[in-house]
Amino acid sequence: MLHRFKRKSTAFLLLLLSACGLTSRCEGPPEPIDKAAFDALYEKPLVPPEAPLRVYHLGHSLVGKDMPVMLAQLAEDGHSFNSQLGWGANLREHWEPDIPVKGFEQENAHAQFRDPHEALASGEYDVVVLTETVEIRDSIKYQDSQEYLRKWAKAAWDGNPEARVYLYETWHQLDDEEGWLARLDRDLGLYWEGEILRRTLAHDDVTRPIYVIPGGQVMAAFVRQFEAAGGIGPIQSRKDLFGDQIHFNDYGAYLMALTHYAVLYGRSPEGLAHALDKTSGTPAADPGPEAARAMQETVWRVVTAYSPSGVSQK
Repeated sequence: MLHRFKRKSTAFLLLLLSACGLTSRCEGPPEPIDKAAFDALYEKPLVPPEAPLRVYHLGHSLVGKDMPVMLAQLAEDGHSFNSQLGWGANLREHWEPDIPVKGFEQENAHAQFRDPHEALASGEYDVVVLTETVEIRDSIKYQDSQEYLRKWAKAAWDGNPEARVYLYETWHQLDDEEGWLARLDRDLGLYWEGEILRRTLAHDDVTRPIYVIPGGQVMAAFVRQFEAAGGIGPIQSRKDLFGDQIHFNDYGAYLMALTHYAVLYGRSPEGLAHALDKTSGTPAADPGPEAARAMQETVWRVVTAYSPSGVSQK
Protein backbone atom coordinates (compact mmCIF):
# COMPACT_ATOMS: atom_id res chain seq x y z
CA MET A 1 0.00 0.00 0.00
CA LEU A 2 2.80 2.41 0.90
CA HIS A 3 4.61 1.79 -2.41
CA ARG A 4 1.35 2.26 -4.32
CA PHE A 5 0.73 5.53 -2.48
CA LYS A 6 4.22 6.72 -3.31
CA ARG A 7 3.73 5.87 -6.98
CA LYS A 8 0.43 7.75 -7.03
CA SER A 9 1.96 10.73 -5.23
CA THR A 10 4.87 10.85 -7.67
CA ALA A 11 2.52 10.65 -10.65
CA PHE A 12 0.37 13.44 -9.20
CA LEU A 13 3.42 15.63 -8.60
CA LEU A 14 4.64 15.12 -12.17
CA LEU A 15 1.18 15.94 -13.49
CA LEU A 16 1.04 19.09 -11.37
CA LEU A 17 4.47 20.23 -12.52
CA SER A 18 3.50 19.59 -16.12
CA ALA A 19 0.28 21.59 -15.75
CA CYS A 20 2.22 24.45 -14.25
CA GLY A 21 4.83 24.34 -16.98
CA LEU A 22 7.57 23.74 -14.38
CA THR A 23 7.15 27.38 -13.40
CA SER A 24 5.57 29.30 -10.57
CA ARG A 25 2.38 29.90 -12.58
CA CYS A 26 0.38 27.74 -10.20
CA GLU A 27 1.12 30.25 -7.48
CA GLY A 28 -0.78 32.91 -9.42
CA PRO A 29 0.36 36.39 -10.38
CA PRO A 30 2.39 38.46 -7.94
CA GLU A 31 0.74 41.05 -5.77
CA PRO A 32 0.75 44.48 -7.45
CA ILE A 33 3.46 46.89 -6.39
CA ASP A 34 1.89 49.49 -4.11
CA LYS A 35 0.58 52.74 -5.53
CA ALA A 36 3.32 54.87 -3.99
CA ALA A 37 6.03 52.70 -5.55
CA PHE A 38 4.18 52.76 -8.85
CA ASP A 39 3.90 56.55 -8.83
CA ALA A 40 7.58 56.89 -7.91
CA LEU A 41 8.61 55.03 -11.08
CA TYR A 42 7.19 57.82 -13.22
CA GLU A 43 8.25 60.90 -11.29
CA LYS A 44 11.03 61.63 -13.77
CA PRO A 45 9.74 62.05 -17.33
CA LEU A 46 11.48 60.52 -20.31
CA VAL A 47 13.87 62.56 -22.43
CA PRO A 48 12.13 63.14 -25.79
CA PRO A 49 13.80 61.30 -28.66
CA GLU A 50 16.02 63.39 -30.89
CA ALA A 51 15.53 61.33 -34.05
CA PRO A 52 12.64 59.63 -35.86
CA LEU A 53 11.54 56.43 -34.20
CA ARG A 54 11.21 52.88 -35.40
CA VAL A 55 8.09 51.51 -33.72
CA TYR A 56 6.58 48.05 -33.38
CA HIS A 57 2.81 47.83 -32.75
CA LEU A 58 1.36 44.57 -31.38
CA GLY A 59 -2.37 44.34 -30.90
CA HIS A 60 -5.74 44.26 -32.58
CA SER A 61 -8.33 46.41 -34.34
CA LEU A 62 -8.14 49.21 -31.75
CA VAL A 63 -4.65 49.72 -33.12
CA GLY A 64 -5.80 49.13 -36.67
CA LYS A 65 -3.95 49.43 -39.95
CA ASP A 66 -4.66 53.13 -40.52
CA MET A 67 -3.66 54.64 -37.17
CA PRO A 68 0.06 53.70 -37.38
CA VAL A 69 0.13 55.08 -40.94
CA MET A 70 -1.36 58.35 -39.70
CA LEU A 71 1.21 58.45 -36.90
CA ALA A 72 3.99 58.06 -39.46
CA GLN A 73 2.63 61.06 -41.39
CA LEU A 74 2.49 63.19 -38.24
CA ALA A 75 6.07 62.31 -37.27
CA GLU A 76 9.26 63.47 -38.92
CA ASP A 77 10.54 61.87 -42.10
CA GLY A 78 12.28 58.67 -41.14
CA HIS A 79 9.64 57.39 -38.73
CA SER A 80 8.88 53.76 -39.58
CA PHE A 81 6.88 50.92 -38.11
CA ASN A 82 5.95 47.28 -38.30
CA SER A 83 3.09 45.44 -36.69
CA GLN A 84 1.15 42.27 -36.08
CA LEU A 85 -2.59 42.56 -35.53
CA GLY A 86 -5.57 40.26 -35.10
CA TRP A 87 -9.29 40.35 -34.42
CA GLY A 88 -9.59 40.88 -30.69
CA ALA A 89 -6.17 39.30 -30.35
CA ASN A 90 -4.76 39.20 -26.84
CA LEU A 91 -1.11 39.22 -25.78
CA ARG A 92 -1.20 35.50 -25.04
CA GLU A 93 -2.41 34.62 -28.55
CA HIS A 94 0.33 36.71 -30.10
CA TRP A 95 2.97 34.99 -27.93
CA GLU A 96 2.02 31.30 -28.07
CA PRO A 97 2.79 29.55 -31.36
CA ASP A 98 0.05 26.96 -30.91
CA ILE A 99 -2.77 29.47 -30.41
CA PRO A 100 -4.16 30.91 -33.67
CA VAL A 101 -4.45 34.68 -33.97
CA LYS A 102 -7.98 35.36 -35.16
CA GLY A 103 -8.15 37.36 -38.39
CA PHE A 104 -4.41 36.95 -38.95
CA GLU A 105 -4.48 36.82 -42.74
CA GLN A 106 -6.89 39.72 -43.11
CA GLU A 107 -5.25 42.06 -40.61
CA ASN A 108 -1.65 41.46 -41.68
CA ALA A 109 -1.99 41.63 -45.45
CA HIS A 110 0.14 44.77 -45.75
CA ALA A 111 3.76 45.72 -46.25
CA GLN A 112 4.40 46.63 -42.60
CA PHE A 113 3.61 43.18 -41.20
CA ARG A 114 6.48 41.51 -39.39
CA ASP A 115 6.44 38.53 -37.05
CA PRO A 116 6.76 39.96 -33.52
CA HIS A 117 9.22 37.42 -32.14
CA GLU A 118 11.54 37.93 -35.10
CA ALA A 119 11.04 41.69 -35.00
CA LEU A 120 11.87 42.16 -31.32
CA ALA A 121 14.79 39.74 -31.44
CA SER A 122 16.31 41.89 -34.18
CA GLY A 123 16.82 44.78 -31.74
CA GLU A 124 15.85 47.23 -34.47
CA TYR A 125 13.02 49.00 -32.63
CA ASP A 126 13.27 52.07 -30.43
CA VAL A 127 9.69 51.65 -29.20
CA VAL A 128 7.39 48.67 -28.68
CA VAL A 129 3.68 49.40 -28.17
CA LEU A 130 1.61 46.57 -26.68
CA THR A 131 -2.08 46.43 -25.89
CA GLU A 132 -4.51 43.92 -24.44
CA THR A 133 -7.87 42.97 -25.82
CA VAL A 134 -11.13 44.11 -24.26
CA GLU A 135 -13.30 43.11 -22.37
CA ILE A 136 -10.28 43.87 -20.19
CA ARG A 137 -11.66 41.96 -17.18
CA ASP A 138 -11.92 38.78 -19.23
CA SER A 139 -8.37 39.14 -20.55
CA ILE A 140 -7.07 39.54 -17.01
CA LYS A 141 -9.10 36.58 -15.72
CA TYR A 142 -8.57 34.12 -18.56
CA GLN A 143 -5.53 35.25 -20.58
CA ASP A 144 -2.98 36.07 -17.84
CA SER A 145 -2.45 39.61 -19.14
CA GLN A 146 0.22 40.59 -16.64
CA GLU A 147 2.35 37.54 -17.46
CA TYR A 148 2.22 38.11 -21.20
CA LEU A 149 2.92 41.82 -20.85
CA ARG A 150 5.98 40.72 -18.89
CA LYS A 151 7.00 38.25 -21.61
CA TRP A 152 6.67 40.79 -24.42
CA ALA A 153 8.44 43.55 -22.48
CA LYS A 154 11.34 41.24 -21.71
CA ALA A 155 11.53 40.18 -25.35
CA ALA A 156 11.73 43.83 -26.37
CA TRP A 157 14.52 44.55 -23.86
CA ASP A 158 16.39 41.36 -24.73
CA GLY A 159 16.50 42.54 -28.32
CA ASN A 160 17.29 46.17 -27.52
CA PRO A 161 18.08 47.09 -23.90
CA GLU A 162 17.34 50.73 -24.73
CA ALA A 163 13.87 50.08 -26.16
CA ARG A 164 10.96 51.94 -24.60
CA VAL A 165 7.95 49.71 -23.93
CA TYR A 166 4.41 51.08 -23.75
CA LEU A 167 1.02 49.67 -22.79
CA TYR A 168 -1.71 51.25 -24.92
CA GLU A 169 -4.87 51.73 -22.85
CA THR A 170 -8.02 51.41 -24.95
CA TRP A 171 -11.78 51.38 -24.26
CA HIS A 172 -14.84 49.15 -24.42
CA GLN A 173 -18.24 49.20 -26.11
CA LEU A 174 -20.05 52.53 -26.32
CA ASP A 175 -23.22 50.81 -25.14
CA ASP A 176 -21.59 49.18 -22.11
CA GLU A 177 -24.31 48.78 -19.51
CA GLU A 178 -22.05 50.15 -16.77
CA GLY A 179 -21.59 53.41 -18.68
CA TRP A 180 -18.87 54.17 -21.23
CA LEU A 181 -17.44 57.22 -19.47
CA ALA A 182 -17.87 55.67 -16.03
CA ARG A 183 -15.82 52.66 -17.08
CA LEU A 184 -13.08 54.79 -18.62
CA ASP A 185 -12.83 56.72 -15.36
CA ARG A 186 -12.61 53.52 -13.33
CA ASP A 187 -10.84 50.96 -15.50
CA LEU A 188 -7.52 52.72 -15.95
CA GLY A 189 -6.56 52.53 -12.27
CA LEU A 190 -8.46 49.35 -11.44
CA TYR A 191 -7.53 47.11 -14.36
CA TRP A 192 -4.91 48.55 -16.72
CA GLU A 193 -2.73 49.76 -13.86
CA GLY A 194 -3.81 47.69 -10.86
CA GLU A 195 -4.29 44.25 -12.39
CA ILE A 196 -1.94 44.36 -15.37
CA LEU A 197 0.81 46.95 -15.10
CA ARG A 198 1.43 46.97 -11.35
CA ARG A 199 1.48 43.16 -11.24
CA THR A 200 3.86 43.03 -14.21
CA LEU A 201 6.17 45.51 -12.50
CA ALA A 202 6.17 43.32 -9.37
CA HIS A 203 8.19 40.60 -11.15
CA ASP A 204 11.84 40.58 -10.13
CA ASP A 205 12.99 40.44 -13.74
CA VAL A 206 11.04 43.54 -14.79
CA THR A 207 13.57 46.15 -13.80
CA ARG A 208 12.37 49.31 -15.55
CA PRO A 209 9.09 51.13 -16.11
CA ILE A 210 6.58 50.21 -18.77
CA TYR A 211 4.95 53.46 -19.89
CA VAL A 212 1.31 54.05 -20.81
CA ILE A 213 -0.37 55.52 -23.88
CA PRO A 214 -3.65 56.70 -22.32
CA GLY A 215 -5.92 56.25 -25.32
CA GLY A 216 -9.08 55.68 -23.32
CA GLN A 217 -8.42 58.75 -21.19
CA VAL A 218 -7.98 60.91 -24.28
CA MET A 219 -11.21 59.55 -25.75
CA ALA A 220 -13.09 60.37 -22.54
CA ALA A 221 -11.63 63.88 -22.22
CA PHE A 222 -12.36 64.79 -25.83
CA VAL A 223 -15.92 63.43 -25.67
CA ARG A 224 -16.59 65.46 -22.54
CA GLN A 225 -15.16 68.55 -24.21
CA PHE A 226 -17.18 68.49 -27.41
CA GLU A 227 -20.36 67.30 -25.71
CA ALA A 228 -20.14 70.25 -23.32
CA ALA A 229 -19.61 72.55 -26.31
CA GLY A 230 -22.54 71.11 -28.23
CA GLY A 231 -20.20 69.64 -30.84
CA ILE A 232 -17.03 70.78 -32.55
CA GLY A 233 -16.84 70.84 -36.34
CA PRO A 234 -18.16 67.58 -37.81
CA ILE A 235 -18.02 65.82 -34.44
CA GLN A 236 -21.37 66.26 -32.75
CA SER A 237 -21.71 62.97 -30.89
CA ARG A 238 -19.35 60.37 -29.42
CA LYS A 239 -20.62 58.05 -32.15
CA ASP A 240 -18.95 60.37 -34.67
CA LEU A 241 -15.57 58.99 -33.54
CA PHE A 242 -16.60 55.37 -34.22
CA GLY A 243 -17.66 53.16 -37.09
CA ASP A 244 -19.57 50.85 -34.75
CA GLN A 245 -19.87 50.40 -31.00
CA ILE A 246 -16.12 50.06 -30.41
CA HIS A 247 -13.96 50.50 -33.54
CA PHE A 248 -12.84 54.02 -34.35
CA ASN A 249 -13.48 55.64 -37.72
CA ASP A 250 -11.05 58.06 -39.40
CA TYR A 251 -11.68 60.78 -36.80
CA GLY A 252 -11.04 58.38 -33.94
CA ALA A 253 -7.94 57.01 -35.68
CA TYR A 254 -6.63 60.55 -36.03
CA LEU A 255 -7.23 61.22 -32.32
CA MET A 256 -5.30 58.05 -31.39
CA ALA A 257 -2.48 58.88 -33.84
CA LEU A 258 -2.13 62.27 -32.11
CA THR A 259 -2.05 60.50 -28.74
CA HIS A 260 0.69 58.12 -29.86
CA TYR A 261 2.66 61.02 -31.32
CA ALA A 262 2.48 63.06 -28.11
CA VAL A 263 3.52 60.13 -25.90
CA LEU A 264 6.21 58.56 -28.08
CA TYR A 265 7.85 61.83 -29.14
CA GLY A 266 7.17 63.79 -25.94
CA ARG A 267 6.02 66.77 -27.97
CA SER A 268 2.81 68.73 -28.28
CA PRO A 269 0.80 67.71 -31.35
CA GLU A 270 -0.68 71.20 -31.61
CA GLY A 271 -0.37 72.56 -35.13
CA LEU A 272 0.14 69.19 -36.81
CA ALA A 273 -1.56 68.34 -40.09
CA HIS A 274 -5.11 67.00 -40.07
CA ALA A 275 -5.57 66.00 -43.73
CA LEU A 276 -3.93 62.58 -43.81
CA ASP A 277 -4.03 59.40 -45.89
CA LYS A 278 -5.04 55.89 -44.90
CA THR A 279 -2.97 52.77 -45.47
CA SER A 280 -4.75 52.33 -48.81
CA GLY A 281 -3.35 55.68 -49.96
CA THR A 282 -6.83 57.21 -50.07
CA PRO A 283 -7.58 60.37 -48.04
CA ALA A 284 -8.89 59.88 -44.51
CA ALA A 285 -11.89 61.93 -43.44
CA ASP A 286 -10.55 65.35 -42.41
CA PRO A 287 -11.92 66.63 -39.07
CA GLY A 288 -11.13 70.19 -40.15
CA PRO A 289 -9.10 72.84 -38.36
CA GLU A 290 -11.44 73.51 -35.43
CA ALA A 291 -11.95 69.89 -34.38
CA ALA A 292 -8.30 69.03 -35.09
CA ARG A 293 -7.11 71.85 -32.87
CA ALA A 294 -9.46 70.74 -30.08
CA MET A 295 -8.20 67.17 -30.40
CA GLN A 296 -4.56 68.26 -30.33
CA GLU A 297 -5.06 70.45 -27.26
CA THR A 298 -6.97 67.70 -25.45
CA VAL A 299 -4.29 65.11 -26.21
CA TRP A 300 -1.51 67.29 -24.85
CA ARG A 301 -3.48 68.21 -21.72
CA VAL A 302 -4.26 64.57 -20.91
CA VAL A 303 -0.83 63.17 -21.73
CA THR A 304 1.10 65.74 -19.71
CA ALA A 305 -1.22 65.36 -16.72
CA TYR A 306 -0.63 61.59 -16.57
CA SER A 307 2.89 60.80 -15.37
CA PRO A 308 2.96 57.12 -16.53
CA SER A 309 2.95 58.48 -20.08
CA GLY A 310 6.54 59.57 -19.46
CA VAL A 311 5.79 63.02 -20.85
CA SER A 312 6.39 66.36 -19.19
CA GLN A 313 4.82 69.66 -20.27
CA LYS A 314 8.18 71.40 -19.91
